[in-house]
Amino acid sequence: MPNKNQPVQSTNHIMVMEPKGFYSNPETMATNSYQHTNPDDVSDVQSKAVAELRAFRDLLVENGVVVTTTLGQVGCPDDIFCNNWISTHENNRMVLYPMLADNRRTERRPDLIKILRHMYTDIQDFTAHEQNNKFLEATGALCMDRINRIAYHARSQRSHDDLAQMWCKMNDYKLISFDTEHQGKPVYHTDVVMWIGTNVAGISSECLKNDDALKHLKHNREVIEFTNEQMRNFCGNSLEVIGEGGERMLVMSAAGYNSLRDDQKEVLAHHYKTILNPEIPTIEYYGGGSARCMLLELF
Repeated sequence: MPNKNQPVQSTNHIMVMEPKGFYSNPETMATNSYQHTNPDDVSDVQSKAVAELRAFRDLLVENGVVVTTTLGQVGCPDDIFCNNWISTHENNRMVLYPMLADNRRTERRPDLIKILRHMYTDIQDFTAHEQNNKFLEATGALCMDRINRIAYHARSQRSHDDLAQMWCKMNDYKLISFDTEHQGKPVYHTDVVMWIGTNVAGISSECLKNDDALKHLKHNREVIEFTNEQMRNFCGNSLEVIGEGGERMLVMSAAGYNSLRDDQKEVLAHHYKTILNPEIPTIEYYGGGSARCMLLELF
């Protein structure tokens, strides 16, 4: 287990949420280019998403990751992506975040927050900024180099500069903000563009408006650069986790991993003996998010 009072990049305790009504959320499609329109029968989408989530969870557990499973609620089609409204940190800190879509704000459930307050007694609450139409969707918006206390932030409608700056000041992080473009609009979340592990990181450099973020990332990590097409397959939406015996492992969906070139896979193999590749095609196709979005890290 990581020391809760010292910054580490990764954790071995993950929360996932099993949805009760998963489908393509119409309230988020304007900003998420990777969602697809719902079929006539969304019950089939729900049943497939639950099966994919359960298989993903079991894969994590089989590899020594501690997983807490919670149940979603009807009317929250995106609550399977439970990393977007909350983050946890060392020193028993929990942060709550403002969300763009109205039906995503209900994901911040009082019952879950009450349970988490037993572990996280230092609470930062940014949710009031929704009243001013300012948003910062947790680790979707901020990709954290926790070891070096740097937060990477891709600007979008779901992620505002001034809130990112405020977050960094309150949490003693340096902010690296940058602009992206893919399919004619900013990429909706930073964690679709990039991920950061302990010694290696990945970033979809083709979508960057300039290379400042890439240069900063290379100061502290070996970096794998992805194309926009690879990003479209969600290789950027990945997460390092801790498994059995303290082994660092990378979680990247099967679609993301299969989009990589051999030389990129060789770099990953140098850093990770185990790469977990869940098959989550329904969740990716209709939700427009992937493996990392489904994992709430509990530090």
